[in-house]
Amino acid sequence: MKTRKRRVAVIGGGLGGLTAASAIARNGFEVHVFEQAHELGEVGAGVGVTPNGVKVLRALGLEAALRARGFESEAVVGRDWTTARSLFRLPMKDIAARYGAPNVELHRADLLDILATSARVTCRIHLDSRCVAVSSSDRGAIVTLSDSRREKFDLVVGCDGIHSVVREALHGRDAPRFTGNMCWRALIPVEKLPPKHVSPDVTIWTGSGGHIVTGYVRGGTLVAVAAIRETADWAEESWSTEAKTSELMASFPEVHRNLRLLLERADQRFKGGLFDRDPLPTWGRNFITLLGDAAHPMLPFLGQGASMAFEDAYVLSRELCRSPEDVARALRSYEAERIPRTAKVQLAARKQGEVFHLTSPLSRIKRWFQNRVDVHQGGLAELQTEWLYNYDPTCCVGAVEPNSPQWIEL
Repeated sequence: MKTRKRRVAVIGGGLGGLTAASAIARNGFEVHVFEQAHELGEVGAGVGVTPNGVKVLRALGLEAALRARGFESEAVVGRDWTTARSLFRLPMKDIAARYGAPNVELHRADLLDILATSARVTCRIHLDSRCVAVSSSDRGAIVTLSDSRREKFDLVVGCDGIHSVVREALHGRDAPRFTGNMCWRALIPVEKLPPKHVSPDVTIWTGSGGHIVTGYVRGGTLVAVAAIRETADWAEESWSTEAKTSELMASFPEVHRNLRLLLERADQRFKGGLFDRDPLPTWGRNFITLLGDAAHPMLPFLGQGASMAFEDAYVLSRELCRSPEDVARALRSYEAERIPRTAKVQLAARKQGEVFHLTSPLSRIKRWFQNRVDVHQGGLAELQTEWLYNYDPTCCVGAVEPNSPQWIEL
């Protein structure tokens, strides 16, 4: 008799995949990450990790690195993008105290680097390794790579994004839905702006048929901008497409001069259409499952894309820890907890776009008055923070314990 660790394949070396790899490996599983690119990297853009996501990274020992390389804004501020009139202000310190963790804004490449550094300690990361097929039986799962290699695993986790090969193998070919929104992402060095031009806040500039989010990343040395505009034209889903300043300016002609200056001085500019999918009733089959955008791609209007993937990763690792000898049972428990929550976030993110992009002047006035009432009462219903930020998978019984090996006998 001899023993071996259970082998887990993570398909995709993005934010969700690397978090899942680290969390699962810390429980003693042998984890292999297969990434099709020749290096781990992210597009130049900002990403927010909300309190629910920070709780996961805290449990994985990454909070200090997260906060050291990110930026913690003083408040979430709402403004009209034409007049710059204040719509609401929520102090971030109050949010951190209320939900037990801060909100941290980062450069996406910095966040990926933090996660990759952690994953490299306990996992094997295979670059230039594109997954072209997966299959499963009642005894395990097979991963087929583009160089014709075939490897057997006890579990395959598809973390390969909105165009997931793993998802297609499980659920068939189904094109993602163009949501009618175009997004431009940009970064601006602070030295290119007048002193204190951007307040130390996450600012949501709302207008008719669009909104723009601004905030600091990389310790306050860069300003990140995400500018969304509704459009009738179909657009490709790609963040590698560079955008011209003139195109960006033409898409937002009516914005306030302070915001216009940001758009004019943007250094790195990328554009892409925003796509999502309807929630799935189930994710996996046998010994294959999904995680992050592969399972539940969503609009960024609640800032939950990264945090939902982190939650997925922790719950999956937690359930594997609880049932190390019964992967099928662990996957059932994982889906039972995650599918209802992520489906709710997917649909809420769609709804949030309608709130941000109100075109009726009367509706926008009503929203302004409601925001005033909400803030006076200590919250803001428009941002739906309570049910999102209170969730904490790390406080459950059976949560991940570092270096607690789980074995199976052959």
